[in-house]
Amino acid sequence: MKDKFKDSLTPGTAVTAKEIAAMIDHSLLKPEMTKQDVIDGCLLAKELGCATVCVKPCDVAVAAEVLKGSNVLVGTVIGFPHGHHLTEVKLLEAEYAIKQGCRELDMVINIGRFLSGEYDLVEEDIRAVCELSHRHEVIVKVIFENYYLTDEQKVKLCEICERAGADFVKTSTGYAAGGATINDLRLMRKACSDKIMVKAAGGVRTLEAALSARAAGVARVGATASKAIIDEAREREKVGTLKIPETIGALSTGY
Repeated sequence: MKDKFKDSLTPGTAVTAKEIAAMIDHSLLKPEMTKQDVIDGCLLAKELGCATVCVKPCDVAVAAEVLKGSNVLVGTVIGFPHGHHLTEVKLLEAEYAIKQGCRELDMVINIGRFLSGEYDLVEEDIRAVCELSHRHEVIVKVIFENYYLTDEQKVKLCEICERAGADFVKTSTGYAAGGATINDLRLMRKACSDKIMVKAAGGVRTLEAALSARAAGVARVGATASKAIIDEAREREKVGTLKIPETIGALSTGY
């Protein structure tokens, strides 16, 4: 899978608001969200032209119904937020999500087992979900939770994901004490081949953050502030200032 925005990485390159919207997985994962909140969020994502909505597993069928016939895909989380589900449970989650209309799955690694050095278990966990999903042409994004990892461990996980067949590597759930950083995004992009894309989650709450992530080689971002990001992008596109930044700014914590 190639990064379709690769040519936009050069500083100063003009981009469009539509391209920025196509980077966004609109996040609808807050535990207190009601069914109506999810419906409203899906309608907003459709209006903005986001790539996907990322909903809780219980909301997949709702999102699929609201977004039927649109270009916005339905995604959900697997083993969220700590990744400690048994592989068999993750597979069941994935199977049900796909049956209900999911086209992208964001699965969390078994963080505790990875930190215990059980790399084979972690790799097989990822591979199992990827193989099931790919049989249905469904994309898998693998969530690391970088806040708990050293740079060496992040690179190790990129290598594991490459072997296991992941489509994306993703920085975080948004629920740890820290989220995406520019250094992590660059590190992950460098550690992966062109077959794997990078998703930033936890820290992309402004247009500048989205542009900075894009400049660091990111193809997708998770965000709750999607409307504010796209509204500003549309205004800046009108006046010709929507460009990849010359200087990459820092990201902030949280969705």
